[in-house]
Amino acid sequence: MAHPLKSTKAHSLTGHVRVPGDKSISHRALILGALSSGQTKITGLLESDDVLATANALQNLGAVITKMDDCYNVTGCGTGGLCPSSPDISVALDFGNSGTGSRLMMGVVAGHDICAQFQGDDSLSRRPMGRVLKPLKRMGLNISETDKDTFPLTLKGNSDLIPITYELPVASAQVKSAVLLAGLMTEGQTCVIEPARTRDHTERMLAYFGAKLDIISRDHGRMITLHGPAELHGKDIVVPSDPSSAAFLTAAALLCPDSDITVKGVLINPTRFGFYQTLLEMGAHIELENERMEGGEPVADLRVMSSRLHGVDVPAERAPSMIDEYPCLAVVAAFATGETKMHGLSELRVKECDRLSVTAAGLQACGIPHLIKGDDLYVQGQDQVRGGAVIHTELDHRIAMSFLVLGLATEEPITVDDITMIATSFPQFIDLIQSLGARFEESKT
Repeated sequence: MAHPLKSTKAHSLTGHVRVPGDKSISHRALILGALSSGQTKITGLLESDDVLATANALQNLGAVITKMDDCYNVTGCGTGGLCPSSPDISVALDFGNSGTGSRLMMGVVAGHDICAQFQGDDSLSRRPMGRVLKPLKRMGLNISETDKDTFPLTLKGNSDLIPITYELPVASAQVKSAVLLAGLMTEGQTCVIEPARTRDHTERMLAYFGAKLDIISRDHGRMITLHGPAELHGKDIVVPSDPSSAAFLTAAALLCPDSDITVKGVLINPTRFGFYQTLLEMGAHIELENERMEGGEPVADLRVMSSRLHGVDVPAERAPSMIDEYPCLAVVAAFATGETKMHGLSELRVKECDRLSVTAAGLQACGIPHLIKGDDLYVQGQDQVRGGAVIHTELDHRIAMSFLVLGLATEEPITVDDITMIATSFPQFIDLIQSLGARFEESKT
């Protein structure tokens, strides 16, 4: 059942909080732990629906994952060693709403003699998988449904995968990661060439677990070569706080007057920092405190204070480092002096929904001047934003959280039609932002 929620104007947000662990790193920690020999101990794993779906899929394929206190222990099966309890029967893997988990697991299944049916909820089942399937088929993955690229799909892996060199037509960390994960189980070198640098958690974590990689920077992107077959060894991992989740609290603090919050232990990997870089260019008062390295990733505490912002041009090449944060940036831009131009947003059209169109519809409902021109979004900032709208989230968690944040600064309340899907990435969102001073009301709309 849908759970609508109304967001009303807040006077200030204050306090110190820690958002849950990074979703991207949580997925990869579970997967590489399952493909390693020995034990992997994961602290700070994001316990969202998406990540738990990946854990369940790995368990259905033979991995042993247990929880003790705040720590997840993964007993690895070794590279190529996953095996379901009934290997002769197709095993059902339900990924719910998780695009990341499902696409990465395609690369895992590709290198095993496993038959698996990949399925998901209505939203995930509308999302195209062709870009991931294309290189994996070249490596030797078999697909029962030859005429479609959406779930449900039945995939048959192959323990004799062929290493390939693959140039990504579009920069995508998920496609890159799926190919590299499949490459773990090949004899030879698997090479991925990306046209622009994307989030590099897979490469960092593969090296941390013992894989041999060569990474060469190019004019715009990089060439990543994995030497297979790789032998991985279990490791201890501390998952830093998710910068995509911290983005919503950061935006709220910038927009609500007299706010001063600190978000602790946030991942500041350069491939994930585009949203914060853009906010700094807009004049945001954000301070990075206590910078440090944890588990091979750079981390800092973010102090955020309410700020007067101005519009900027966000270049298309920055999109891979902030692709999940554009709806939130559009909300911030509504209050920035002048126009904010966001370029190269084609990837937003193939997320949980067409995020570009759904974001624009929400802006329209709230009286915020904007324009979509091709794959670009222009937002004209206002001194005051009316609000007073019901936002149709189209089952998208980031749309829901973005417009709840907007309602904290608009003249009239904003209602989102459903918040249940927020649990896919940030189940503590409502409680955490209310602990800082936000207030929401139940709604029947």
